[in-house]
Amino acid sequence: MSPRLRIGYSVPLEQFPPAEVLDLAVHAARHGFDGVMAADQFQPWTPRQGQAPFVWNMLTALAERTEGEIGLGATAPTFRWHPATVAQASATLAAMYPDRHWLGIGSGEAINEHIVGEYWPEAPERIARMFEAVDVIKKLFASGLAGKDVKHAGPHFRLESTRLWTMPPTAPEILIATGGPVTARRAGKTADGLITIGAPVEKLRTLLTRFAEGAREAGKDPATMPKVLQLAVSWAPTDDEATRNALTEWPIGGLRAGRSDIRSPHEFEQLGRMVRAEDFEGRLLVSSDLDAHRAHLRQFAALGFDRIMVRNVGRNQREWIETFGRAVLPAVLA
Repeated sequence: MSPRLRIGYSVPLEQFPPAEVLDLAVHAARHGFDGVMAADQFQPWTPRQGQAPFVWNMLTALAERTEGEIGLGATAPTFRWHPATVAQASATLAAMYPDRHWLGIGSGEAINEHIVGEYWPEAPERIARMFEAVDVIKKLFASGLAGKDVKHAGPHFRLESTRLWTMPPTAPEILIATGGPVTARRAGKTADGLITIGAPVEKLRTLLTRFAEGAREAGKDPATMPKVLQLAVSWAPTDDEATRNALTEWPIGGLRAGRSDIRSPHEFEQLGRMVRAEDFEGRLLVSSDLDAHRAHLRQFAALGFDRIMVRNVGRNQREWIETFGRAVLPAVLA
């Protein structure tokens, strides 16, 4: 990946039917957004959002309808998926659309992963499972490139002798999704890049520093490694409308408690009723001021992120896409 800054569209799979999401992604590409990213959600965050299409179908359709990068940020090949299944899906997508796909791997959240009925472990075990899954996927990518079978027997996963039979000329880059400095450092050692979500600048600076330390320990140059920020904002023509959109469509942006253990959209709905406008301070930019949005993006680019995948949390997607494409993206990318 090139180190130059790219600002892409984080597609709102939870809020719109699949065909409408595709149209919005095309609209975003026409207005200057460079690439798309989609997350693997089995359920929406709240019942009001109302959608949760299968992410791999969506990525293929998005790749057909657009020309930029196609990022999965992220999936958790630890409970619903065996890592081998994710490796095959990612390799196939990359073979179909060369040099466009990167694979984001996370440790999972209960709202998506508990549905298969397995025990939901504490965070250290989830993180251990994630890194073992990455190991399995890397082995399978290497097996496909080398044309040789591979095995795996670890604490959480087994893989009998096999290989990936469909592979692109170059394996997809694997990015670790994390918000913690310890995991970020380990990601720097073991993965190709980093994904994280919007947070206060000092927290993100620490995260990138730890990632860079891990990369250097492994003999890699962190400056050349992709660093992706998934950034939610709430923009509308007035501050009141932007606030209403945030409170009704994205109350999780104001939650003070962790969300990894919450299992149901209905639970998020109940918690969201306690969120007030002031709770978004420092967590989600809620503003009609385009200067504020330009400054917001610039500060994250200055930290060293080379991909900022932006999502407007309101239903006013087309209006936001057109406004940002005209008045925000050119100024930030200049």
